[in-house]
Amino acid sequence: MAKPSAEQVGNRMWFSMLRASFWLSLGLLVGFLGPYAWVVDRRVAEDFAALQWQVPTRVMARPLRLQPGMPLDIAMLRAELQASAYHEDDEGADPGRFVVRGGEVLLTTRAYDDMDGAQPSRHLRLSLANQRLTALQDAGGRPLSEARIDPARIATLYGEQQEERRLLALEEVPELLLVSLQAVEDRDFKSHFGIDFGGIVRAAWTNLRHGEVRQGGSTLTQQLVRNLYLSREQTLWRKFREIVHALVIERRFSKAQILQAYINQVFLGQDGEQAVHGFGAAAEFWFGRDVEHLKPHEIALLVGMIRGPSWYDPRRQPERALQRRNSVLDTLAETGVLPPEQAAAAKKLPLGVRSDAGVRRNRAPAFLALVKTQLANDYRSEDLRGAGLTLLTTLAPSAQSAVETAAKAQLQALSKPDRAALQVAVVMSDPRTGEVLALLGDRNPAAQGFNRALDAQRPVGSLLKPLVYLLALAQPSRWSLASTVEDAPLDVALPNGKRWRPDNSDGRSHGLVTLQDALVHSYNQATVRVGLDVGMDRLSRLIEALSGVAPAPHPSLVLGAVDMSPYQVAQLYQFLASGGQIQPLRAIRAVLDAQAKPLQRYDSTAAPAEKGDALAARLVGLALQEAVRSGTARGLLAEGLGHLAPAGKTGTSNDGRDSWFAGYTGSYLGVVWVGNDDNAATGLYGASGAMRVWAKTFSALPNATLQLGDEGVEWVWLHPEHEARTDPSCPGARRMAFVAGYAPEDFDGCPLARLRHWFGGDDGRD
Repeated sequence: MAKPSAEQVGNRMWFSMLRASFWLSLGLLVGFLGPYAWVVDRRVAEDFAALQWQVPTRVMARPLRLQPGMPLDIAMLRAELQASAYHEDDEGADPGRFVVRGGEVLLTTRAYDDMDGAQPSRHLRLSLANQRLTALQDAGGRPLSEARIDPARIATLYGEQQEERRLLALEEVPELLLVSLQAVEDRDFKSHFGIDFGGIVRAAWTNLRHGEVRQGGSTLTQQLVRNLYLSREQTLWRKFREIVHALVIERRFSKAQILQAYINQVFLGQDGEQAVHGFGAAAEFWFGRDVEHLKPHEIALLVGMIRGPSWYDPRRQPERALQRRNSVLDTLAETGVLPPEQAAAAKKLPLGVRSDAGVRRNRAPAFLALVKTQLANDYRSEDLRGAGLTLLTTLAPSAQSAVETAAKAQLQALSKPDRAALQVAVVMSDPRTGEVLALLGDRNPAAQGFNRALDAQRPVGSLLKPLVYLLALAQPSRWSLASTVEDAPLDVALPNGKRWRPDNSDGRSHGLVTLQDALVHSYNQATVRVGLDVGMDRLSRLIEALSGVAPAPHPSLVLGAVDMSPYQVAQLYQFLASGGQIQPLRAIRAVLDAQAKPLQRYDSTAAPAEKGDALAARLVGLALQEAVRSGTARGLLAEGLGHLAPAGKTGTSNDGRDSWFAGYTGSYLGVVWVGNDDNAATGLYGASGAMRVWAKTFSALPNATLQLGDEGVEWVWLHPEHEARTDPSCPGARRMAFVAGYAPEDFDGCPLARLRHWFGGDDGRD
């Protein structure tokens, strides 16, 4: 037998070495891959099966409740709709869309969850005239007694991860989105086992043919692995790990589970620190609507953005995003997902993304601080963040917007070199319910720091005077608005042995005046006399009962020598505005869990007003209305607010350091403070500072006229010189209100009126 040649020997040795290397490499690979795959399998089995995302807690404003006859105009409605991310178009036929046609508005609300259950989407037709909602109809023209517009999101409480996400079940996702996603990103998703070699070849050919990247080679499972477990580094080791994870996930879980996880995890945008994950959050972020209402061209844009949400950002790179969207539409036509003519029509449409970012991290920080304070008894701060809850609040976006706009404009108008640091705080509530509708704690509405509405303790000045008269008028057998009191110098002994001699702001005394005039013109000396009569202890206890502040019962308390926050003052005036109800202000309506079921309701705890309290509050309200007509708040008439018959009281602390105004109409109660943080004098009175902010705010909002009613009240014409009935035509006669049964019995007519009566005139008696 011939010996093998040297070449043959060499070849055999080379083959043996190659075979040994192959088996050695295979052994090493199996030896490593087996344990690694086992570790991955265990990790995936535990983590993916129990996959739970941190869903942010959403803080919602109150829904706008529509009722025929309510105060409403186009400006207020626009403010509400824009806050709720409604988009104006030509039809108003889709959820989250509206159109204005003269005095008529067509809109379609979105479905949402409220404290009384799920609220469906509705097509509405609104007719507006003279700052009123004159008619409310459904799309078919049938009259409606009530409807609600879905609320705006005003804040978001994130957990450890700054991720915006709305979890979707697979059945909640439109079929077109699911099919489009697979057509563009993974056509063989239903049949492959985690890796699609055919898809890699097909993507390479498609990209080569079109001269651009139109398809990727990674499966949806691989993309999900990258999002959940791996970084985006471009290395062979990362690709190897990605493949192993994908194989394990495909082996352990169904295609439906994988697809649902992908739908909720995919990264689709960025808003500052907040990453937008999942199609549910992306639909809201980019289009201001629920995923179920997305149009084909909108779905195409979202699917196209998967390739690179920053690169194809439709707000920053609209041309690039439009090109990518149209490329996806071409793919959908090529694969039969969309008819060619529908895809061609969709390519002609604009991107249609909302101009503002859809994530509301903190729209009203001062108000949110109140929400957190009122929730503190029931929830820890860490229990709220990232818990997927929904906090239903009382904030009215139109009122908040009006407050912010008015405060900014008026502080700019009031600012001078010596007033450059002027600050402001505003609290607005519903006088009927005690719901806080707006809150401003800084001249910069977005400021996160010191909240003056809640935390600034400042002398309230004359704002306490109505409570002094309230206590007096609660004793109708002793006091009425027509009762007289001496407005003259007085000398009061203080507990510390000192003497107190209060002056009036105008430096004059006014002699014998009625209680109504003393309050209307804010006379200090007369008010101190009334306060000493009703008792400082009673005044202190009333303030504590209404606001929680327990001031020392010293005589100067009558003139507001106590520090209170604007919020605490608003709590005092809520008693007057509500007609004598002890009505705690509240900023929360309810807390819903992740399944939209109520965890906690925060209903009003106000009891009906006691008869005596209601009558006294009504009489004080009548006097405060007169303060607007002829007293310290008459500047409101020049602002064009006389038709609302508002009740209001100015307040100024010593040396003009604090400017206050508190007032209410049939729709709103508002308390405004203007001053300097360093307690420097402003040179402003209540009427020249805070009242101007109040006036501009209330001018911007449609309001109901304040109607205090006559229940339990008797109106009589009084003689100008003493407390007796007289003829209406008597010179100086005044029509005044009394608690029924306590009006004067005596009658003193004037001769001129009797002469007219003798010659056939009417004596005009009540």
